[in-house]
Amino acid sequence: MTEATAPRSNTHIQQTGPTIHYQVAMPSPETHLFEVTLSLEDYPSPILDLKLPVWTPGSYLVREYAKNLQEFTVFRGNEPLPWRKISKNHWQVEKSGVSELTVRYRIFANELSVRTNHLDTTHAYFNGAALFFRIPGWEKQPIRLTIVPPHPEWQITTALPRVDQEANTFLASDFDTLVDSPFEIGSHQFYQFEVLGKPHELAIWGQGNFDAQRMIADIQKIVQVEAQIFSGLPYKRYVFILHLFSQAFGGLEHKNSCSLIYQRFGFRAQDKYDRFLQLVAHELFHLWNIKRIRPKALEVFDYDQENYTPSLWFCEGTTSYYDLLIPLRAGIYDAESYLNNLGKEITRYETTPGRKVQPVAESSFDAWIKLYRPDANSGNSQISYYLKGEMVSLLLDLLIRSTHENQRSLDDVMQKMWQQFGQAEIGYTPEQLQEVIESVAGIDLTDFFKRYIEGTDDLPFNQYLEPFGLQLIAEQDEEPYLGVKTNAENGREIIKFVEAGSPAQVEGIDAGDELLAINGIKVTVSSLSDRLKDYQPTDTIQVTVFHQDELRTYSITLASPRPTRYQVKPVERPNSTQQKNFAGWLGVAIATV
Repeated sequence: MTEATAPRSNTHIQQTGPTIHYQVAMPSPETHLFEVTLSLEDYPSPILDLKLPVWTPGSYLVREYAKNLQEFTVFRGNEPLPWRKISKNHWQVEKSGVSELTVRYRIFANELSVRTNHLDTTHAYFNGAALFFRIPGWEKQPIRLTIVPPHPEWQITTALPRVDQEANTFLASDFDTLVDSPFEIGSHQFYQFEVLGKPHELAIWGQGNFDAQRMIADIQKIVQVEAQIFSGLPYKRYVFILHLFSQAFGGLEHKNSCSLIYQRFGFRAQDKYDRFLQLVAHELFHLWNIKRIRPKALEVFDYDQENYTPSLWFCEGTTSYYDLLIPLRAGIYDAESYLNNLGKEITRYETTPGRKVQPVAESSFDAWIKLYRPDANSGNSQISYYLKGEMVSLLLDLLIRSTHENQRSLDDVMQKMWQQFGQAEIGYTPEQLQEVIESVAGIDLTDFFKRYIEGTDDLPFNQYLEPFGLQLIAEQDEEPYLGVKTNAENGREIIKFVEAGSPAQVEGIDAGDELLAINGIKVTVSSLSDRLKDYQPTDTIQVTVFHQDELRTYSITLASPRPTRYQVKPVERPNSTQQKNFAGWLGVAIATV
């Protein structure tokens, strides 16, 4: 382990137009308030517009960052300047005749996620979209940023390069880069390592049961495997920021860094550790797929409103397909573990009723109003573009491989998208994406896209798995089907989800009802499954609940058991073609699983 501070670079600022300099201080971290100062020189217009982004790239929800801004003021020297607020995220300053001015404000930061800001007595973390104003018309202007830590021993980790001879000062080449470069500031653990001759950094905030050297060795393997797909690494330096917290999971990709949040004691059990590495593989893969290979709708970000695209199934779903595959290729787990993980993903998909209602292209388009805002009916009406995109990508990879005897694959699609769009950072349209996939597959995929991406047809897993000597096996519980999911909350048994068309819904059970009894005997979340096993399909039971504080009893006729688990297993006697296809896909003989 090598502990160090971020290296300096010989960065010089050469620009025309206004000089933009931010300072971020945090003198009282216990208040969770960042104190931000914007110094602006030589701004040419008499009116200065300042807009705080309402969302951050990579997380498709309007988060209204302006709600955390307070105490906005503007000065020329010590003289206040007039300003007014135009809209929820738009401030306007009258600066006629003023060549230099200072804007000051505070940002409340007490939300620990990869998309927001967090400041307390242990560290400071921020995302640019949630902290800094955009100056319309000057988004391409270089921006200097100086950090003022509350304690001299706090170190600063970010992907931005340092400015020579200016303490704790960094340079963003433009506003997009500023937004795309999160900061971790504090007494975090800091590690440096190399992959393919390029420096990498890992900053870890929080205590946990991780083994840093093991983690770094596995991250190096993941970086190498992903670099092989795209023939190299497109950055000079890369930074991993990891926050350890209780029962947390998430990540946000950036061009030259990523932010990860994971449960602090999730590293000893192998399945949990594997899940962490899948998260790493996912966010790292995004430095190509979405940060550089991105839809036309996201080629130029509009920070003031939603940016709609039907292609998030490819941005996120294809990345999700690879995040399971990359650790296998890296030798972190074996093919049996991979197929077990794949079965879990298919189970999630097949047990989501909304897959029959919402096409994945629509799920992509409606991310802004649905995925991040689940409600009691989401499971019945929606499908995640992460999840179905992963399933569709699996089918496409298998289709391409079986058609071309493993001489082509989804890897070739990614390489071609990188060469055609990613390297030049030219956005692609949905039609261009389909054309690239078809050019690699060598077949017309109009029907495939119509049925599985723009439509809601059932995905024919076994049709695509069979050429690889695999089959999807459905397993079901012994209990007859009621159609509810429950959760214990403060000593109460709450029904959280009622499946559309289920026996429970048909008779009027509602999400939010408090489950009390079956046939007059108390039932709990933990005992519900066993209680149902005492009955047979077509039996009628009396289910008692509190519905909006009113005691109600429903007569419900149970239905036949439903599949609750899916496993991907080898067929009994795979033929030579199936064995060859399997080995070409997963790199081992099918007999090993």
